[in-house]
Amino acid sequence: MRTSILAVVLAFAACQPRATDGPMDAGRAELAIRSLMAAYESADTTLLLDLFWPQATYDDFAEQHTYQGLDEIVGYVTGVHRWGDDVYKNIGRVHVTDRGAVAEWIFSATQNRPLGDIAPRATGREVVLSGVTIIEMEGDRIVRAADYTDTQPLLLQLGARIELPEGRVIEPPS
Repeated sequence: MRTSILAVVLAFAACQPRATDGPMDAGRAELAIRSLMAAYESADTTLLLDLFWPQATYDDFAEQHTYQGLDEIVGYVTGVHRWGDDVYKNIGRVHVTDRGAVAEWIFSATQNRPLGDIAPRATGREVVLSGVTIIEMEGDRIVRAADYTDTQPLLLQLGARIELPEGRVIEPPS
């Protein structure tokens, strides 16, 4: 019985963020954000599970949605592979902060499967977006991440028209 209780306590403690006594190790933060971008490209769920605390959150500001916990985060990060092939995230600059890092990136993928109402049929078109990801770390894992990007280029590159409330229409490039 005591062994079982000890095992539960140790397992619980292993899942808790560890406080840091000072600024984040710059190398560890940069490695974490580069690993996150690599996991995005490869849909490596094992890597994602190692990068995030179980109670972590991931904010997708373009869609105004917060993903909570490992299952939702893995679903979000690997979701692009449900509609796209040749997924690539080219990291520009990485800026390390006291508690994490910020990465500037350019994303590309080829839309070869339906993408909800946006592109219900495969277009075979390549889409390219730029954005920024911010991570906050506690100890050696990510406790919060956030993506910032403008999805208008995605819509236009897939052939959608954007109709604005005042009647103006933004047409896809020809």
